[in-house]
Amino acid sequence: MSGLTPSQTVGPYFRLGLDWPDAWRLATATTPGVPLTLVGRVLDGDGLPVSDALLELWQADAAGHYPSPGAQGFSGLGRCGVDATGAFRFLTVKPGAVATPDGGLQAPHLNLVVMARGLLTHLYTRVYFPGDEAAQDADPVLACVPPARRATLLARPDGDVHRFDIHLQGEHETVFFAL
Repeated sequence: MSGLTPSQTVGPYFRLGLDWPDAWRLATATTPGVPLTLVGRVLDGDGLPVSDALLELWQADAAGHYPSPGAQGFSGLGRCGVDATGAFRFLTVKPGAVATPDGGLQAPHLNLVVMARGLLTHLYTRVYFPGDEAAQDADPVLACVPPARRATLLARPDGDVHRFDIHLQGEHETVFFAL
């Protein structure tokens, strides 16, 4: 025995205690802004569902401001686990454009963190929306993403919801940011 501790992945009870009841619902009927339902699936490199992922979402409000910690009403923070098919759902409002320190604007977006068994480091990504192309062209974060990969960050309208599937690996891998 070499005396070194073997590496381990996060065990089978990863989600235990991490799922907050009803935390997928960031907004109510009285929250100012345009209602937005984001649905999708977390998929592995073969396109198969990841059934034990946990997602955390944070966002600006409809006016483009991140709520202060402990603020009453809209918190801008949500969390949900996926179901057996890898599916998730968030009910929120479409965020406004966020000001940058240099006076520019970030296009309306949602920030997502993906956590799952076997991921020793969380994965960070963003969700952008169709119809915001002019703002996306000026977005300093999106400018760091090669044009051919930007589509992996774009939600697509699907009836009354916006769909955003997260591909952890493979040909359609979602862009993840090193933070």
